[in-house]
Amino acid sequence: MTLPPGRPGASGGTWRRFALTLLASVLLTGGALYGFIVTVDPWDVLPLSPPLPRIPITTNARYSMPALARRAEFDSVMLGTSTSRLMQPAVLDGALDARFAQLGMNSASAWEQARMLGLFMRHHPHPRVVMIDIDAAWCRNRPGNLTSPNRPWPEWMYGGSGWAGYLHMADLYALQEAANQFLWLIGAKPQRFGTDGYTSFVPPDDRYDRARVDRAFATWTPPDPTPAPAGADLVAPDSIGLLRTMLSGLPRGTRRLLWFPPASAWLHGPAGSRSMTRALACRRAISAMAAGMADTLVVDFDIPGPIVDDRNNFWDPLHYRLSVARRIMDDLGRIARGGDGGTDAHVLVRNGWRAP
Repeated sequence: MTLPPGRPGASGGTWRRFALTLLASVLLTGGALYGFIVTVDPWDVLPLSPPLPRIPITTNARYSMPALARRAEFDSVMLGTSTSRLMQPAVLDGALDARFAQLGMNSASAWEQARMLGLFMRHHPHPRVVMIDIDAAWCRNRPGNLTSPNRPWPEWMYGGSGWAGYLHMADLYALQEAANQFLWLIGAKPQRFGTDGYTSFVPPDDRYDRARVDRAFATWTPPDPTPAPAGADLVAPDSIGLLRTMLSGLPRGTRRLLWFPPASAWLHGPAGSRSMTRALACRRAISAMAAGMADTLVVDFDIPGPIVDDRNNFWDPLHYRLSVARRIMDDLGRIARGGDGGTDAHVLVRNGWRAP
């Protein structure tokens, strides 16, 4: 049997047309998707994106916070881990005469907090208040705490040229977040994260469930009860050194507010244990460092008393309830105006602090 003349050539031409059509389709689709991403600009960081009313959209705050750190509407910043995130700018702005951006991030390492402050300072060289939550990120030496992030970190958002962002928008994560931002822009998705950075990550108090809390406590590793060696300090000198560098770099007139958030007494460990000795050493080191700095206030809420000693104030050993957060904010406002900490807090340092 013989093939009709010209058939192989016809077949080859069909395949070439198919390949070219497929390539063109891929390029057009990819180009359209890329154009969609850079137009929506889900993280509000690209130099040429249109001025849309974007909101923080991404669960990993490392991507959402850089845009807030750049915004001119803020003149003050809150930094810390999840133990800082329930502090509300809407409450503390008036109490501290500031316009806060809440830039606390879950599990933020000391390195991440330093980078976030550096970014904020580049856009706000004379902040009114820098408020830093002092917890394990500053009181314990952990691998990578001073050199790396604890979660995926978009380095290109924190240094270098904003134009580099166009190279990083060609990925599926950017497409996903652009879709989420677009859905919010057209009213098809509710807003989850606040435009000042504040978002409650704990349930409302009317859903408090003590049985659930007890189960949460049972999943945590108990604190180290081993007695501390005689004369042990157990302080984290490298972390304290980084914090000193951050605070020393602030300009004259910026008020520094350092605060220790409350944790359940269950997490403290017995008196004389390594856990308790480390906590006390951190307070001494922070107080000694801050005592030589002007315009500085250090407040400790992690003390024996009605907050720390009552498990009903917590969702787990580390994270307190919204009613406790409001109590802390009210106390901070009173302390900032010259009052004392009452039964909730100890004022460790008040050095040149100017009342609002």
